[in-house]
Amino acid sequence: MTTDTAGRARTGGEQATVTTLRLRNRAAVLQHVILARQTTRADIARECGLSMASAANLVADLVAEGLVHETGTVASGGGRPIALIAPRPEGAYTIGADIGERGVAVELFDLSMTAVDQEFRGGRSEEDPRAIGDDLRAAVDALRARNRDTWPLLLGIGLAMPGIVETDDAGRQTLYAQSLGWPPVPIPELLPADVPVFADNGGKTQAKAEQWFGAARGVEHAVVALLGRGVGVGLVQEGRLQAGAHSSAGEWGHTKIERGGRLCRCGGRGCVEAYVGAAAMLGAWAERGGVFEGTGWRALGQLLDAAAAGEPAATAVVDDAIAALGHALANLVNLTNPERIVVGGWVGIRLMDALADRIDAAIRANSLQRPGSQYELCPSTFGGDTVAIGAAILPLEQLIREPRG
Repeated sequence: MTTDTAGRARTGGEQATVTTLRLRNRAAVLQHVILARQTTRADIARECGLSMASAANLVADLVAEGLVHETGTVASGGGRPIALIAPRPEGAYTIGADIGERGVAVELFDLSMTAVDQEFRGGRSEEDPRAIGDDLRAAVDALRARNRDTWPLLLGIGLAMPGIVETDDAGRQTLYAQSLGWPPVPIPELLPADVPVFADNGGKTQAKAEQWFGAARGVEHAVVALLGRGVGVGLVQEGRLQAGAHSSAGEWGHTKIERGGRLCRCGGRGCVEAYVGAAAMLGAWAERGGVFEGTGWRALGQLLDAAAAGEPAATAVVDDAIAALGHALANLVNLTNPERIVVGGWVGIRLMDALADRIDAAIRANSLQRPGSQYELCPSTFGGDTVAIGAAILPLEQLIREPRG
């Protein structure tokens, strides 16, 4: 039997409430420390709505768990120096994997979310789910071999997937990648592992990274667009990343911007992806006689360079892509009234580097005037690592919710 501070017996319901409250407060404190990178007990109390005593006790618990530590002091302006609290980098590790149809990029992070190691597999041509699974397992095995001392502290592996990821009532996750022509892929078949595996759509993991550490941090309403071979979005509304009834919210790449328009990889016509995805842009240039190397970063750079030099075919393709992107993002402006639009993904990075002002103008030209005057456009914070960082947050969220063991 447990008792309260006055020695009275607590009922089971009261004890559960106390335990739940303590877990919630622990989660708030740990998340604050990780997001702040460096903080104080007073800041923790203020930001988490706790008393100084409660904040101090929770910090002590997290120190005992090996998750946070004191890193030094700052002057207090009188009296004792103030201790600085930070994540203990070696306290835990997490893996984030950016999975595409051509290969995988897998990164190991410590608890401060600093990249420790990375491994790439594939990348030369499109692969089926079995080959992608082979790439993923090989990359994880390589990281394990180089980081044996840290592996026992691995929280889990987060996977950023090229499609819809649904979770059933039993917690089993399945990938639905219609655009790639894949059958439904159970996540455990893709990566059997002896640590927890969490999966979500790559557009959502990019948005999660920006929401935690990047351009969408502290923003209540944001659109985080992912432009690559595929196209997607993470929608942040009232500070929450939207998932929808079955986790397919954000399939913006397959909303239509032209009735009966270009054929998309999903089988539909007129989809956003059929105008601003990498294959669509490069394919349109090739149809007009464009010559380029490969189908990725370099090829898109050649397209943009040719357009900047005034080459007519390249200019027409880029003009068309900007117009389509402006229409597509304006639709989201009118629907969601964001404070900020963040554009990422490797195609998005290229476009924002070269054409941000034109993209912004195209969005505003196609939005209603009032919401079109209320957003800020900015590039992704972390470049090509953003999707993997967001995936690595998935196991970290589990640690924040529940203590290990």
